[in-house]
Amino acid sequence: MPTRSGPIVILTGAGISKESGLDTFRCAGGIWTQVSLEDVATPEGFARDPVRVQAFYNDRRRGLLTDNIRPNAAHEALARLERDWDDEVLLVTQNIDNLHERGGSTNILHMHGELLKVRCEHCGGVHEWHTDLGADDICPACGTAGLMRPHVVWFGEIPLGMERIADALDRCALFMSVGTSGTVYPAAGFVAEVVRFGRAHTVELNMEASHGATLFREAIQGPATALVPAYVDRLLNEGIPG
Repeated sequence: MPTRSGPIVILTGAGISKESGLDTFRCAGGIWTQVSLEDVATPEGFARDPVRVQAFYNDRRRGLLTDNIRPNAAHEALARLERDWDDEVLLVTQNIDNLHERGGSTNILHMHGELLKVRCEHCGGVHEWHTDLGADDICPACGTAGLMRPHVVWFGEIPLGMERIADALDRCALFMSVGTSGTVYPAAGFVAEVVRFGRAHTVELNMEASHGATLFREAIQGPATALVPAYVDRLLNEGIPG
């Protein structure tokens, strides 16, 4: 039996999806070295050139839907933890892909939005969208043309679900960070919030130490596909470290 249980909050970043073959944004050779984020990931960039922005996300969407992009062992291990843990496991992801869902997780909060959804700027309706999005496409809800955009949080916009995240961080017994650089706020500040509350164990599982690694009680380096399944086994067998 676990020696300590309670709610768990897991934060995931691009590192967990990289092992499934998806390009990351910030690593050497990543997407932000190939294209300007000001052009394709800001409201101002969308206002200047919506065709270019739609084309950028259409490329990302097509890439996500190729047959060779699949959930990996880390995604599947987190789904197993959610299924077998005796309390809530909330998965907060900065990733806009659907690999956590495909890996079996269900209690997921996409704080930066979802690539396979679009949003109407006229009525606010959010819709599943698995094909290319055009600058003149019509909203399925209100019928307005030309105001559909990717359901993705751009720089300068407020991430989604922040009140729910804050409540979960306040209540959690374990905060786990997987595959994130610790440079993008507000997610990079979550560990400091948990440490301030002083009640939860904190662990970082990452290919290399993040910018905030020293704030965690445990910081373990290595590939997510090896570290996450092993840590989930440890939690399910031994409980949260006291």
